[in-house]
Amino acid sequence: MGLSAETQEKIRAEQARFPNPRGALLAAIYLARDDLGALGPEAFAEVAPLFGMRPNEVAEVASFYSLFNLPPAQAVIQVCTNLPCCLRGARGLVRELEGRLGIKSGTATPDGRFAIVEVECLGSCGTAPMFQINFDYHENLTTEKVDEILDAYLKR
Repeated sequence: MGLSAETQEKIRAEQARFPNPRGALLAAIYLARDDLGALGPEAFAEVAPLFGMRPNEVAEVASFYSLFNLPPAQAVIQVCTNLPCCLRGARGLVRELEGRLGIKSGTATPDGRFAIVEVECLGSCGTAPMFQINFDYHENLTTEKVDEILDAYLKR
């Protein structure tokens, strides 16, 4: 199947933004995943020549970042469950999310709208507990704030 011409053009546009085109590799991996529906040998083989790399080098980069290995969903909720967040109630937030969405952490809803994943650190210890929905950070969370955020996402 291969990457669409549109995705290849988006990747070239990302590369143009960086002094070293390899700076766009993470964006290219996202774009390839979205275009092909999943990351795997085909995606890595398609992206690699655009960066003068071997497919296994692209796979090594993708395997480092948890965002590339999450259950597919429109809204992936990554809950920090590292020590500072846990001390401030992160486990309770995970239970709240599981209850509201009817799924367990590490899985996605059957309709593919939401997934919940526990992660080690999102770099916001001073504003714990926190989670990230796709690229949106939500900090100083309470169950009330979680309900408000989920309600907003459910209306989309």
